[in-house]
Amino acid sequence: MKNRTKQPAHLKTKPARSGSRHSLYYHAMVLPGMVFLILFGYLPMLGLVMAFQDFVPAKGFFRSEFVGLKHFEYMISLPDIGRVIRNTLIIALGKIFLGMLLAIVFSILLNEIRQRTLKKSIQTIVYLPHFLSWVVLAAVVTNLFNLDGLVNQLLGVIGIDKINFLGSNQVFRKLIIGTDVWKEFGYNSVVYLAAITGIDAGLHEAAAIDGASWWKRVWHITIPGMLPIILLMTAMNLTSVLSAGFDQIYNLYSPMVYEVGDVLDTYIYRIGLVGRQYSFGAAVGLCRSAVALILLVGANRITDRLTGQRIY
Repeated sequence: MKNRTKQPAHLKTKPARSGSRHSLYYHAMVLPGMVFLILFGYLPMLGLVMAFQDFVPAKGFFRSEFVGLKHFEYMISLPDIGRVIRNTLIIALGKIFLGMLLAIVFSILLNEIRQRTLKKSIQTIVYLPHFLSWVVLAAVVTNLFNLDGLVNQLLGVIGIDKINFLGSNQVFRKLIIGTDVWKEFGYNSVVYLAAITGIDAGLHEAAAIDGASWWKRVWHITIPGMLPIILLMTAMNLTSVLSAGFDQIYNLYSPMVYEVGDVLDTYIYRIGLVGRQYSFGAAVGLCRSAVALILLVGANRITDRLTGQRIY
């Protein structure tokens, strides 16, 4: 017979606890968000079928006539679509690159402030506009930049003629880009500031001992240390290149500046909802989403090759 030694009680191991019941609480926490995502993110995608129909609300999805690519062909033939896409690209790219540049510069300068109270005060002041709706900020911008606003009054004091910021095709696009960058750059700088704090301080100390100036330390240490995050954020922002900001433009533009201010989002709204051309609006929206998906996949692969980090 084999010797069977009895294992001491203090060495006995308890059976592993089943992970299914333990993880159930975490799944329950995620459930409300998943329900919200399904209801407002995935179920509305069923409406994309309208892009291939002559949709009539009274008939619904199942009884409306299917017309194939009719609305896509009509979209391509429209003389306005080229202008709308051009406006969208100019405004969106201007917001992305100017916003990123200002956020990077601001985060570098903010990191140089050693007085904690002053640093926190500047952060709070600069971050605050991000949390305000464009419905509110549009009223502020309108009051500042209309013909009788504060900006034109100051221009008059120094002898410059009034500028119709909200009604001029030469100025309106710049106003849209500038006000959006002002609103968002402080909040966007949070990511870059976090990247700066992750850089080894010993590198700066060694460079300073070797006689490197502040600018050389920023150029050769800070910016290379931030580069992976900069590339990652650029790739993520490119997915919104066809979304120039509906809420901002809708609250600020007028028929006088449709030539330079009408973007895909406002165009879809006016044609699809206001003009009740639901199928055509769905076709334009579907093309916009398809381009965004292609940009997302491409940006993800480029970022993975350059930095070894993926968006998803």
